[in-house]
Amino acid sequence: MRIDAKTLQALVLNPWVVLGSLAAGFLLGAQAPEVALKLGFVGDIYVDLMKMIVLPFMVSAVIFSLQRLFQEGGTARILGRVAVVFIAFAAVATVVGALTLLTMRPGADLSQETLATFGHIVGGDVGSNDTAMELNGVDPVHKGIGVVDVLVNLVPANIFAALASGDTLKSLVFAMLFGFAVGQVPARVSEGLTRSLDTIYQSCQTLTRWLNFPLPLVLLCMSAAQLAKTGVEPLVAMTQFVLAFVVASLIALGVALLVLWRRSADDFPTTLQALRGPFALALATRSSATCMPVMIESLADRLGFARSRVELLVPLSVSLLRIGPMLYYVCATLFIAQLYGRSLGVGEVVLVMAASVLAGFASAGMSGLVTISLTGMACGYLGLPFEAAFILFVAVDPLCDMLRTLVIVIGNTAAVSLICPRPLKI
Repeated sequence: MRIDAKTLQALVLNPWVVLGSLAAGFLLGAQAPEVALKLGFVGDIYVDLMKMIVLPFMVSAVIFSLQRLFQEGGTARILGRVAVVFIAFAAVATVVGALTLLTMRPGADLSQETLATFGHIVGGDVGSNDTAMELNGVDPVHKGIGVVDVLVNLVPANIFAALASGDTLKSLVFAMLFGFAVGQVPARVSEGLTRSLDTIYQSCQTLTRWLNFPLPLVLLCMSAAQLAKTGVEPLVAMTQFVLAFVVASLIALGVALLVLWRRSADDFPTTLQALRGPFALALATRSSATCMPVMIESLADRLGFARSRVELLVPLSVSLLRIGPMLYYVCATLFIAQLYGRSLGVGEVVLVMAASVLAGFASAGMSGLVTISLTGMACGYLGLPFEAAFILFVAVDPLCDMLRTLVIVIGNTAAVSLICPRPLKI
């Protein structure tokens, strides 16, 4: 029986195939860690291939979309809706994180065995006086990230250097400014550039579809290598935090799916079907930027939203609306407060939420351990010693990073659906 490319793509993006590949990878990493470590290069190559596509795709899509937006009119109205939706989604993410942690209280009333494991990870016994002094003593001075720093980091002094270093946020700023300028140029003059940008955009989408085919194998290799590196002890010690973050992420994803379903012209199963690509790629790459092509394909081709709006709003939302990290910062900060027995009032919880939103916006263009380190920005407002607990979060970050990326991708897909006009039901 001959299987065409479309059928094969639907198979490799099937959620059960994705989850099965992850489970097989974790099993391999636990049973044969030496073999699993040798397979890590497969994931590295795959992620690099996806990153190779992202910047030319994003720059061409944003410039092309802004040009069309100016030609069609209504720019101010669209940007106003963007601001409202971004603020609303940031608020929802932080409220979900705060309510989940305050309800589940994963850092409170921990057993002595768990505290001993924490102490072993950070270099001592949490239950002993020595470790208490180490964790609560004078911490290294942490240089906060202010509004001025964020604004300075937005502007690319050299766009070619920004592109070469893979700086997504600076490249986005350049693309937006250039797109605004191109929108003012007469169509007869910019026609050649328009065709070139459209060619780049279509080529990047084709490459992305090709890279979907080896996804199950890539997932297996990546998950096996990650578990082999970290082992299971940190996962066991941080089980309660990870469980709380999973619950918070599932609630956030549920809200996003509800929004998408209500905004689309399809029934709920069809809406879920349209999100197969973004879901699988978010888990595989743990990079929200690499998911932009499939997000656009899902919204425009599968759910029927206007492509001209989607192509502009997806890169903008992925780069700026960092709801996954915002959710994570709230959960991590409240967990640290509970771990150190710090009781927080309503005002302090609201402060944590506001600081997490600021840290989320500051995380634009960041990934990996750099993203985790910004938790210290939220902790700093409460005087919590984040540096001592940093290694705890590093140990479980592979799993948390998957969830952060998934919340960004699915959540921003929902945000874009709210900004765009609703598709007409056929």
